[in-house]
Amino acid sequence: MAFMAVLESDLRALSAEARRRYPAVKDGAEHGILKLRSLSSPSEIAHNEDILRIFLMACEVRNVKLSVIGLSCLQKLISHDAVAPSALKEILSTLKDHAEMADESVQLKTLQTILIIYQSRLHPENEDNMAQGLGICLRLLENNRSSDSVRNTAAATFRQAVALVFDHMVCAESLPLGKFGSGGYISRTSSVTGDINRNINRSESLEYEFISGRPSLMRETLTKAGKLGLRLLEDLTALAAGGSAIWLRVNSIQRTFALDILEFVLSNYVVVFRTLVSYEQVLRHQICSLLMTSLRTNAEVEGEAGEPSFRRLVLRSVAHIIRLYSSSLITECEVFLSMLVKVTSLDLPLWHRILVLEILRGFCVEARTLRILFQNFDMHPKNTNVVEGMVKALARVVSSLQETSEESLTAVAGMFSSKAKGIEWSLDNDASNAAVLVASEAHAITLAVEGLLGVVFTVATLTDEAVDVGELESPRCDSDPPAKCTGKTAVLCISMVDSLWLTILDALSLILSRSQGEAIVLEILKGYQAFTQACGVLRAIEPLNSFLASLCKFTINIPSEVERRSNALQSPGSRRSEPLVDQRDSIVLTPKNVQALRTLFNIAHRLHNVLGPSWVLVLETLAALDRAIHSPHAATQEVSATVPKLTRESSGQYSDLSVLSSLNSQLFESSALMHISAVKSLLCALCELSHQCIPGTSSVFGQASNQKVGSISFSVERMISILVNNLHRVEPLWDQVVTYFLELTNSSNQHLRNMALDALDQSICAVLGSDRFQEYIPSKAHSASHDMETINSELRSLECAVISPLRVLYFSSQITDGRVGALKILLHVLERHGEKLHYSWPDILEMLRCVADASEKDLVTLGFQSLRVIMNDGLSTIPADCLHVCIDVTGAYSAQKTELNISLTAIGLLWTTTDFIAKGLLHGPPKETEIMDMSSTPKQMDGERKEEKTLNFADKFDDQSPLMNSVNRDRLLFSVFSLLQKLGADERPEVRNSAIRTLFQTLGGHGQKLSKSMWEDCLWNYVFPILDRASHMAETSSKDEWQGKELGTRGGKAVHMLIHHSRNTAQKQWDETLVLVLGGIARLLRSFFPFLRSLSNFSTGWESLLLFVKNSILNGSKEVALAAINCLQTTVNSHSSKGNLPMPYLQSVLDVYETVLQKSPNYSDNAASKVKQEILHGLGELYVQAQMMFDDGTYTQLLAIIRLVVKQSKMNNDNFEVEYGHVPPVQRMMLEILPLLRPAVHLPAMWLLLLRELLQYLPRPDSPKEDNEDGAEMMIKSETPNGTASNSPSKTEASSLSAGSTTSIMAGIPSYLFAEKLIPVLVDLFLQAPAVEKYSIFPEIVQGLSRCMTTRRDSPDGTLWRSAVEGFNNIVLDDVNKLAVNFGPDPSISKPARMRVWKEVADVYEIFLVGYCGRALPSKSLSDMALKADESLEMTILNILGDKILQAQIDAPVDILQRLVLTLDHCASRTCSLRIETVELMPSHCSRFSLTCLQKLFSLSSYNGEANDWNSTRSEVSKISIMVLMTRCEQILNRFLIDENELGERPLPTARLEEIIFVLKELARLVIHPETASVLPLHPYLKGGLAEENHDRRPHLLVLFASFCELVISREARVRELVQVLLRLIAAELSLQKIGVTS
Repeated sequence: MAFMAVLESDLRALSAEARRRYPAVKDGAEHGILKLRSLSSPSEIAHNEDILRIFLMACEVRNVKLSVIGLSCLQKLISHDAVAPSALKEILSTLKDHAEMADESVQLKTLQTILIIYQSRLHPENEDNMAQGLGICLRLLENNRSSDSVRNTAAATFRQAVALVFDHMVCAESLPLGKFGSGGYISRTSSVTGDINRNINRSESLEYEFISGRPSLMRETLTKAGKLGLRLLEDLTALAAGGSAIWLRVNSIQRTFALDILEFVLSNYVVVFRTLVSYEQVLRHQICSLLMTSLRTNAEVEGEAGEPSFRRLVLRSVAHIIRLYSSSLITECEVFLSMLVKVTSLDLPLWHRILVLEILRGFCVEARTLRILFQNFDMHPKNTNVVEGMVKALARVVSSLQETSEESLTAVAGMFSSKAKGIEWSLDNDASNAAVLVASEAHAITLAVEGLLGVVFTVATLTDEAVDVGELESPRCDSDPPAKCTGKTAVLCISMVDSLWLTILDALSLILSRSQGEAIVLEILKGYQAFTQACGVLRAIEPLNSFLASLCKFTINIPSEVERRSNALQSPGSRRSEPLVDQRDSIVLTPKNVQALRTLFNIAHRLHNVLGPSWVLVLETLAALDRAIHSPHAATQEVSATVPKLTRESSGQYSDLSVLSSLNSQLFESSALMHISAVKSLLCALCELSHQCIPGTSSVFGQASNQKVGSISFSVERMISILVNNLHRVEPLWDQVVTYFLELTNSSNQHLRNMALDALDQSICAVLGSDRFQEYIPSKAHSASHDMETINSELRSLECAVISPLRVLYFSSQITDGRVGALKILLHVLERHGEKLHYSWPDILEMLRCVADASEKDLVTLGFQSLRVIMNDGLSTIPADCLHVCIDVTGAYSAQKTELNISLTAIGLLWTTTDFIAKGLLHGPPKETEIMDMSSTPKQMDGERKEEKTLNFADKFDDQSPLMNSVNRDRLLFSVFSLLQKLGADERPEVRNSAIRTLFQTLGGHGQKLSKSMWEDCLWNYVFPILDRASHMAETSSKDEWQGKELGTRGGKAVHMLIHHSRNTAQKQWDETLVLVLGGIARLLRSFFPFLRSLSNFSTGWESLLLFVKNSILNGSKEVALAAINCLQTTVNSHSSKGNLPMPYLQSVLDVYETVLQKSPNYSDNAASKVKQEILHGLGELYVQAQMMFDDGTYTQLLAIIRLVVKQSKMNNDNFEVEYGHVPPVQRMMLEILPLLRPAVHLPAMWLLLLRELLQYLPRPDSPKEDNEDGAEMMIKSETPNGTASNSPSKTEASSLSAGSTTSIMAGIPSYLFAEKLIPVLVDLFLQAPAVEKYSIFPEIVQGLSRCMTTRRDSPDGTLWRSAVEGFNNIVLDDVNKLAVNFGPDPSISKPARMRVWKEVADVYEIFLVGYCGRALPSKSLSDMALKADESLEMTILNILGDKILQAQIDAPVDILQRLVLTLDHCASRTCSLRIETVELMPSHCSRFSLTCLQKLFSLSSYNGEANDWNSTRSEVSKISIMVLMTRCEQILNRFLIDENELGERPLPTARLEEIIFVLKELARLVIHPETASVLPLHPYLKGGLAEENHDRRPHLLVLFASFCELVISREARVRELVQVLLRLIAAELSLQKIGVTS
């Protein structure tokens, strides 16, 4: 245990210290250590006195060190309850002896020990011990030899001991533990209101503690502890009176100290004096007598009783008695208060009066104290009016301001400012200090002002308390106040106001008028506000009006002429900075004015229901403030006058003004909390203020007029504010406000008219924006209920009343401004709150219809803006019976001629209307399979709206408009369609085009919701009539060019606006309209064709449409023709792929195209070319979408139509496209659509027809050159396809064309240009063809490509032969690859057909390689890059022949293989077959081509040892190749020897030398298969004697052995080396390298 260890440590220290001089103490300490080890707790130590005796023994020695150790250990034992109570007397005796020791540390230890005793279980219970302990403290306190630290410690110890004694007594007497009150004087906060609030809270808690713990009766009996406390209280009273303490055995101590202890007891143990009779008697007879004696000032007080500190304690004690015991000590407290009030008027030292004023201020700021005093004295008829006396005494002090210097006023303001900043000012004890004496006067005034403010805030607090408990009605309450107040607190407040208000008002107005400091002004104005509000709550009319009138004097400061001059003299900087400001017009608001205005606002907010007649004064003040705020010369003044104006921040001024402006507005916003009668009174006051100014606004000019307009503006703005904030009860206020505004609109002053219009706008929008107007949603279930009828009736009345001023204003106004203003207001209303209107729509629409007929453009524009808001956003809220009116009004705006843009926008509104109507249509076309496909339309026309899923939305609109059934919706739709049809014939192109677009977009967007009967009506009554009308107008309109609008003149000539050539005639503009009609019909057919087919007489309509399309293509303009084609294409493309287009419709479209092309003139201008391109493009798309519907006949007809286009596409010599190497547009379009015409799976026979058709476009053997194409004709084969019999006219024509009448088809076509673009298309289609059809046409394809390839000689720079070569390579490679994949030819292909294919292929290689490759062809402009590309192409065709074809397993016959190998040999023989002179002239690419062909022969003859690469074809080719190769090598070797001999010493040509070296190297590397070797011309002995084990067989070298032998003597060293290698290989082949002489 730590305590035992500490004790043992202390005993060891004690033993060590007493070791030499005090052996007995040492032995005792050691004995104690041993004894301590046998003990385990403090309780055992307490029962065993040996340990205590050891420490007491150490103290008895009276050695300082031993005493300190002993006293410390005693403290520990007492603290841990390790001392028996019986030892207390001995311990106190020891402490008394130690107190007499002179050592300071021992004395301090003694005092600590005494305090510990009083805090522990050893607390003295008898008088002797108690008196002895307290006496030790007092003797040390009064001992002259004691040091200051000892005295201070003794005083603190005594104070704590007294507190412990009384705490012990309270517990023993079973009194409440909480202390009633707190010691010391109450500190001041930063404001009087803070003091009031804090003291209210403190008093409430104090009252609660006392009431909850107070016994029912006072007690006379005392416990032992109570008697000890009473003895102590009596001795303290005697010592405070200057006497001796008998019980404490102390002769005297400082009275100040005793009085301080006594004041502490009085303030902290109130419950003791209120409960125990003995204590209360001591308080009444002894303590009060002491304080009365000490408080007397009739004789000169000397000694300690005259010191300020003693006086302060006396006054504080008196204050405690008055504050805490006035209810029981009535007489004594009345005497005390009378004496205190009297002191304020006596000629006493200033510090004395300040102390008294502090006490009085404390009473005033404590609401509980002031309340008790007023109840006990002022309200008691037998007692003195002490509170009234206090207030008058404080007012007398404040009245001394009239005689006080400016320095004192500044000091007072400074004290308030310091207090506001949290700096507490207090009076120093040194009264002789001059500076303190000067400040003391200001301090006294400050205390008096704070006391008066305390009274004011106390009254306000008590009034609020009365309101809270229900004794008074709040001024914000709507009910009328009772005639008379009967509540206790309310009566108290009324009595206090009646008794004190005049005194307080005089004093506060005086201090407010003389003060300039911000803090003091703010405090005084808070008092004004609090007292005025309290008077209002109490319905004290006279005090209320008096305080309000006094406050208004401080709000607006309009300086007099003298003040203006003085200000001008005092602020030269201001005059210099503002030279243009008229001093007579300036209004300067001082901080006092600003704060007074804020206070006025606060009061008005609080008392708006009880101001009554005083509103007039308030409104005049606020109007003046409003003029000041809006004055350009208005400003606020800084607090400090010493700060120059140039250094002030203007932001601070404007912030004050903005805050005041905000407060001004907020006051009227709070009108929602007023009684309705108060609001009406306020409105009447505003009207009266305005009417006073209206007569003079038009006749008076200058400043006076501006002030009157400002007052009217103030009235109008405040009326609006009141209206806005009373929307929940606007009915009784509306007529009064609106009547005034309408009256103001008739003013002759433009500014006032605009002001009235703006006010009317704001008012109407505010009312409609209130919660009263919700979206009108009639309820079917409750429409008949009485409550709903009442509500609807009220809404009808209110809505009509709100909207009717607009109608009155528009029709009654004699000037345009009024009507414009009415329309602007209507626009704002509709934009913001149109969805909340229901009953006023007839009036609004009638007004807008009248506007449409107006001649003023501004009126029409404004009216249409309102209509646009209605149609865009408000259709869902308009009653069903008003929708047709909306449509008619929209039609009126569409037809008006004043503004074109309005007409166009109005047509758009009709579209919006149809959207709205259609969303409510629940019926629609019958559910068919075709209709399901309409939702999957892939794309929509530009500018069209997306379709919406509107079933749920339609339900919503049905709920909103229950009276609009399907019949009504149909009628509305037809009404819109009828308007659009009429507008479609408008003379203005923009209007009719817009109407036509809208009509068709509407039908297209909502057609799925229309029934069959509606569709039939639409088609026959609207769609086709519009088409006929537009067509008729396009045919009959004038073709004369128009001149644009005249813009002005230049040089005496008129300048006109330019019009684009595409619309500079009436006919062109009607063509544009016709294009729109065709586009609309196309959309309808695309979206609804399956459904429309089910309508009656649709076939008739379709035939008329086809007839119109034919006429449009043949006779119409280019735009109309293209639109007509698009109309058909859109229908076919959209529905043919889905199976929704029957075959007759498809056939009819093809017939139209064929007829058009047959009848179209044979010319090639841009328009006809564009039409033909569009037809070709349409045919391609048509076939792609509907290919499954085509049969042989229709497909043949399709090709015949294309053939017609080709026939008509003549190209002239001057055509820039031919000259610059471009394909004409029609043929470009052909190239685009040809890949699309691939026959479907069910049309295999059409492949031959298609491919032969394409072959006709390739050059023939007699085809002219590209530069001589004009007038040339092609001869083509005529083959009739099988199985394509048809009775159609197109079929007959196609048959005749294929029978030989197509010889002139390609006349005039740039064959090379077109053919080179056609070849990739042809090859691609050929590769896609089925096998049977492919190999039927294969030879013809090869022949066609061959013809193109042979154009290289005539046109080496052209690309036709290159495209043909690439195409030929592709088809040959494809065939070889399929042979490899299928392990042979297709069984369905006959062998003769395959043979014919290989023959044609061999012909191509033989002709092209031998005749056109590797030769020096003439070229004019081929670049090096082009030459390299051509050489690469040659190498590619060689590689395909040598590496792909001849080395693959193909089905070519032997003669074809032999032809192909000989073709390579023929190409390889070019270098060696030429004479030596010619070789030198041969280009390098020719020799490279020859070597490559030779290399292919070596490759075909070689064998790499892999059996899987060897096959029958490979074996046959190698046999053919080896013989050809040996012959070629022998010729090359022999030719080399001949040339070398002929040249003699001259060097051989490089080409010849490279050839011989290449041959020798390849021969050395060449290894052949045994099957290949079997055909070599060797002796049978050589064939049989070759080494069988030699896998690298080279028997071919033996064939050339003789030639090798002749080359041994060649001059070329490189040749000799290579021959030597070959001879070694021959020796190895003959196994001769193993034979030697030795063997």
